[in-house]
Amino acid sequence: MAAAVSAALLCLSLTPTSGLPPARGPPPAPGLPPGPNLLLLLMDDMGWGDLGVLGQPAEETPNLDRMAAEGMLFPNFYTASPLCSPARASLLTGRLPIRNGFYTTNAHARNAYTPQEIVGGISDAELLLPELLKKAGYTNKIIGKWHLGHREHFHPLRHGFDQWFGAPNCHFGPYNNMVKPNIPVYNNSEMVGRYYEEFDINLKTGESNLTQIYLQEALQFIRDQALKKLEPFFLYWAIDATHAPVYASKSFLKTSQRGL
Repeated sequence: MAAAVSAALLCLSLTPTSGLPPARGPPPAPGLPPGPNLLLLLMDDMGWGDLGVLGQPAEETPNLDRMAAEGMLFPNFYTASPLCSPARASLLTGRLPIRNGFYTTNAHARNAYTPQEIVGGISDAELLLPELLKKAGYTNKIIGKWHLGHREHFHPLRHGFDQWFGAPNCHFGPYNNMVKPNIPVYNNSEMVGRYYEEFDINLKTGESNLTQIYLQEALQFIRDQALKKLEPFFLYWAIDATHAPVYASKSFLKTSQRGL
């Protein structure tokens, strides 16, 4: 990843809506309410000027703009690194890249974005946000790109997440499987396909249905948690459609004034 990468973060506390019962979890401590449901959104490569709330005149992000207007906006210190893996590691550990093992220098990168050739990943010594939330009775799911190590012992299910639908790396490719395999996509611990094969990305048109698949996974998770009256949940939404090579689903293709 030669170009600088920006990561934009949004954190929501999801309160029950009509028709959806509140999430149930272990009894809270006396005098304390149960924990809220949490949704954390991370967007690769989202530039400073891509949101209307930050001055983009195209007005193509009305929902995000409304969230910013009705909530709180923090324009500084929203990411610890301009690269995928260090930003994610810092987000989930609360520690600077130089301390959590994902850092960059002027000439080289150590675990900087964990391509297939790099076999490192997040250390077991690091305490991640989902591990803390699990102790508080939360069910945790990640949807999208993990990017903190592609070997099995680095996967999110080993670091506090109960469920995962997504990939360990970026959607780079396609590769010649005789030399290098395409990036796998996982449903929990089971590989269910690979980018450019079972999960197609058309580099000529920029079309892919991946984001819609991820969206349905997220909605189903929220419904399941609500209808089964389980403990509070933490949903980490880290899709990579905005990461080069960018893609969009058919219904959104060629609808943006400034992109696909």
